[in-house]
Amino acid sequence: MKRLWAIFNVLAVLGSLPAHSANMKGEQADTLDHLLEQVRNGRTAEKEINAKREAEFLAHKEDQAALLKQAETELAREEKLSEALEGKFEQNELRIGDLENRLTARLGNLGELVGVVRLVAGDTSNILEASIVSAQFPGRAEELSKIVDNRELPSTEELRSLWFSLQKEMTENGKVSRFRAPVVLANGEEELRDVVRVGAFNALSNGQYLTYLPSVGRLAELSKQPAARYLDLAEEFEAASDNITAVAIDPTRGALLALLLQTPNLWERIAQGGIIGIVIICVALVGLGVVLERTLYLFVMDRRIRMQLASDKARPDNPLGHVIAAYENHRNVDIATLELKLDEAVLHGIPKLERGLPTIRVLAAVAPLLGLLGTVIGMIETFQSITLFGTGDPKFMAGGISQALVTTALGLITAIPLVLMYTAVRARSSRLIHILEEQSAGIVALRAESAHKSNE
Repeated sequence: MKRLWAIFNVLAVLGSLPAHSANMKGEQADTLDHLLEQVRNGRTAEKEINAKREAEFLAHKEDQAALLKQAETELAREEKLSEALEGKFEQNELRIGDLENRLTARLGNLGELVGVVRLVAGDTSNILEASIVSAQFPGRAEELSKIVDNRELPSTEELRSLWFSLQKEMTENGKVSRFRAPVVLANGEEELRDVVRVGAFNALSNGQYLTYLPSVGRLAELSKQPAARYLDLAEEFEAASDNITAVAIDPTRGALLALLLQTPNLWERIAQGGIIGIVIICVALVGLGVVLERTLYLFVMDRRIRMQLASDKARPDNPLGHVIAAYENHRNVDIATLELKLDEAVLHGIPKLERGLPTIRVLAAVAPLLGLLGTVIGMIETFQSITLFGTGDPKFMAGGISQALVTTALGLITAIPLVLMYTAVRARSSRLIHILEEQSAGIVALRAESAHKSNE
């Protein structure tokens, strides 16, 4: 048992030895004596190593002490410098406060003047940026932005720049200038053109009105131009030299032209009526076609009947000729039979003269009813928009109201002319029918008179 314990202790000692002591020997212990010898040699080598390390440390101890002393001296110097800087910083803060108070006292009203100058420079910069004059003189607003962003007193040169910008804008407002500038076309392309600027109101090119785009600093063609009479004036104004020439301008400097872009034209206005508006337009076209056909037909029949009245021979190309032909074919019959034959001829010609009139009358009555139907549908859509979105934004209700008003207008525009044209066509048809009946009655009267004379 004691032997096992001794072996365990030896193994523990071996485990605690440095690895290089075992490697140094390069031998494996065969006996306990040999193992003890190796342990003793390892301890001796370890003592030698430790002694060497201790000697080296003692040799460098003075150097380490010198470095420590140097670091402490540097630390003390930096602390004194920090204290000096802190004192100077506090003095500077006090001096800055004193100087600021002195500056405020000396400025007096100049402080308010600086605020006014910055305010005027900001307003002027906005005006110049949106002015159409900047298309001819770009970059004017950038000079004033320095005054707006500067927190210090403006220099004399900056004040002169502000004054010069205001004076130049006022001067250019009363001028008509010609210059070349890039113009953005309706298709998005850019073209260099000759431009005529009328003050700060409008710019003209190739007989068309231009608008100024401040975001890109370019002139652009309007997608919708004013009425033709204004474009004619613009073209004449561009072609003029020194003579006084009339031209239409936008006194709002582009606001009215911008509203023009939002104003729907005739076809867009009609399209607001929706399917009901299209139906009303179809009704109007059909009614107009029937009226034109009836007018042309009655005009031709009127001329033929007049020619028939002036002729003694029956003509087969008109209703009166048919009446006369019926009389000539039945000369020898009695008066009652002749009257019936003539009535038959008159009744045969009346439908041709009255054909299409009921259609015109029905279309004239249907058109306002369709307009009323469109109004009802538009109001239904309006109330649905109110239910969904409320009444806060009128744009949601504008579509339904537009349809309601447009269909009503289309219905009335269709019905009123159709009623008037129906009356005119009806009057001419009635006059021709009256001629037929009058001539038929006259023929019967002449036959009765001749028969009465023969009986006497």
